[in-house]
Amino acid sequence: MLKVQTIPGIHIKRDVRLTDDQRKGGLVWDQRLNGQAMVAKPLGFQCISYKSLKLISAYGYAGCKSLPSRSLRYREISCKSDRYDRSSAQYLRTEGSAGFITNIMKYLNAFYEFCRPHTVLGTVIGVTSVSLLPVKSVAEISPLFLMELLKALIPAVFMNIYVVGLNQIYDIEIDKVNKPNLPLASGELNIATGITLVISSLIMSFYMGIKSGSRPLFGALVISFLLGSAYSIDHPLFRWKRHAFLAASCILCVRAILVQFAFYAHMQVCVLQRPLSFTKSVTFATVFMCFFSAVIALFKDIPDVHGDKHFGIQSFSVRLGQKRVFWLCIDLLLTAYSIAILVGASSSDKYRRIITVVGHGILASVLFVQARRLDIESKSSITSFYMFIWKLFYAEYLLIPFVR
Repeated sequence: MLKVQTIPGIHIKRDVRLTDDQRKGGLVWDQRLNGQAMVAKPLGFQCISYKSLKLISAYGYAGCKSLPSRSLRYREISCKSDRYDRSSAQYLRTEGSAGFITNIMKYLNAFYEFCRPHTVLGTVIGVTSVSLLPVKSVAEISPLFLMELLKALIPAVFMNIYVVGLNQIYDIEIDKVNKPNLPLASGELNIATGITLVISSLIMSFYMGIKSGSRPLFGALVISFLLGSAYSIDHPLFRWKRHAFLAASCILCVRAILVQFAFYAHMQVCVLQRPLSFTKSVTFATVFMCFFSAVIALFKDIPDVHGDKHFGIQSFSVRLGQKRVFWLCIDLLLTAYSIAILVGASSSDKYRRIITVVGHGILASVLFVQARRLDIESKSSITSFYMFIWKLFYAEYLLIPFVR
């Protein structure tokens, strides 16, 4: 049976500094680690996103799956055995040295987080829902239609990755405070990789947009590129996220107006070959998403007040306070749901009327109940509620096609 020995933190209070080569190899060295198999508990800001680091030492080297960008500081080390053994050596080769498969999985997970999956899912659901609005019968949803939808969806997703990736590149220092789990802020991805992903996504988006031959689609991509760049890039004329109104306007223009009109026009004119005419459903989608996009733009800054205030980002949450902005968001959503219920009630189709009225009523009720339960002082609760708002966003796009 293996002994468990704890080395007090006072004996290892010195930082273990990492060189670039050591970081790339996933290894650190310290004489006090020589011959020990251990589990280390991190201490310090650089390790804030790591609940534990599983380490193993063979000859004073410690290999770990995830390393922060600069240093490791250990509060304590629990040693599984008093001496180095063969099982420890195997663990070092398979886990500590981060083998090929482990590296691949780690990179894929970092890329997944880099893409901000909740925004990508919002783009996929939103574009798909709006693209179905010109459809008058099920027979029109042919394999050709689905292929054209996919050709519009992929460049939209690439542009989404460009926008959120660019924002992370320029927000690394802020994210170390507000969102330390993001891959660039935590060091899981380096800045060069982030830039490569952003540029590649932009090139792929524009290439597919140009190849599609669709003016509405390519126009939407260009405008998204311009607004996304102006939002994030740190330049005297840009960095619009510093200004609350400009920041909210960027998100509203893309999520509320551009997605609805551009992709509806693309499917109506370029795919279904019909004259452009805006219907009740696309008008409703645009008005409703103006409310929703404004809420997303306002709410996303509520958990980030401390970091934004420190770095001079004058968000509405910084200027007005978290509680006031929170209830403003709830009021806006409840107003939007009330409008949706009235629009649904005016439908001439019985089944569509029932689905839209009941559906929006349920969403509004769930929103109100959840809002009353929220602890506005808890950052984790606010972040969780923000993701709940995104789920309401997804649900709305499932109801929009029933508004006719």
